[in-house]
Amino acid sequence: MRGRIRAAAPSDAGGVVEIYGPYCEESPVSFEIRRPTIDEMEERIAKISEQYPWLICQNGPELAGFAYAGPHRERAAYRWAVDVAVYIAAGFRGLHVGTALYTSLFEILKIQGFYKAYAGITIPNPASIGLHRSLGFELVGTYRNVGFKAGSWHDVAWWELTLQPPVYWPSEPISTTGVMHREEYFEAINKGQKMLAW
Repeated sequence: MRGRIRAAAPSDAGGVVEIYGPYCEESPVSFEIRRPTIDEMEERIAKISEQYPWLICQNGPELAGFAYAGPHRERAAYRWAVDVAVYIAAGFRGLHVGTALYTSLFEILKIQGFYKAYAGITIPNPASIGLHRSLGFELVGTYRNVGFKAGSWHDVAWWELTLQPPVYWPSEPISTTGVMHREEYFEAINKGQKMLAW
């Protein structure tokens, strides 16, 4: 069965937690220190999806990975910038899931009218850095010893992607629900989905 990319729904919370939970409990990749409950993840998906895309890569009944965007900062002038993240299930790493999800995500963000995407990567993490660099992200700075987890202080490198050239007077970003029925949205989903090799 070929992998499928689609919008996440609160009902995906259990599968998302299964992918994301180990990053909370077993590594500094996420600075969360406990696995979110399914109820908490349902709320996150519902809340984020109102304004920003949250995508799922599915293989039959299994979730292979997910990617989403969220606000970069709270101040109003930041509203054309987003933070992005991608997480891949252990059995699907190396199968272009991250590239496919991010490709669709970035295309949707462009349609919505966002201009910059930022990713914070706990280092060392050569696989994540390689993925982000391959998609055009550039290193803009490092927060030194910014997080303490698992008995150690950790650095976070911040990477920046220009989604589209800035314009003099940008239109307000459009919500995810405002673009989900546009033809361009389905084209964005298909662009990433075609990259899946399984």
